[in-house]
Amino acid sequence: DMESLPFKSDSVDMLISSLAIQWSNDLDSVMSEFFRVLKPGGLLMFATLGPDSLKELRESWREIDENAHVNTFLDMHDIGDCLVRCGFNGPVMDVDTYTLTYSTPKQVMKELKALGSNNHLQTRRRDMIGKSALQKVLQKYEEFRKDGVIPASYEVVYGHAWCPEKKQYKSESGEVHIPLSTIGRAQYGE
Repeated sequence: DMESLPFKSDSVDMLISSLAIQWSNDLDSVMSEFFRVLKPGGLLMFATLGPDSLKELRESWREIDENAHVNTFLDMHDIGDCLVRCGFNGPVMDVDTYTLTYSTPKQVMKELKALGSNNHLQTRRRDMIGKSALQKVLQKYEEFRKDGVIPASYEVVYGHAWCPEKKQYKSESGEVHIPLSTIGRAQYGE
């Protein structure tokens, strides 16, 4: 559980998250937890999916209704803002887009299902759709066919950020707490 890591505070030198944080519904909780377990000066490195991921599938689902059938993913700027909000220093963000190709739209959906890439949105549609609705989605997805293949786009957001050498913690009320162990004694003449 990314929102409740089984590690002591200030116990980890480096955290690496590869294609996991997009499954959280509360990025601030995840980043705050990462910040909590990282030692002062610790490094967070991650890759996650951006908003243009699976855009073809998302648009195809819009053919039947406006419900969320495909996960929505955060923009790299929003992730960077979250890192700063949670206390990280010097966030660096980058993005690349990859396009995988398939012979049919159904093959895209089968692969996503096999990967366990289910719609995790709390606002997702809960009832089942009929065969005719699925056929509409597949027909709409066919409109993206180019050079004989069906594309599935993935926008991959890469980032890293550092915990400050002297970490400060915010309580739930917004108060800033500075651990006593990080407060040094000033030397005469400084």
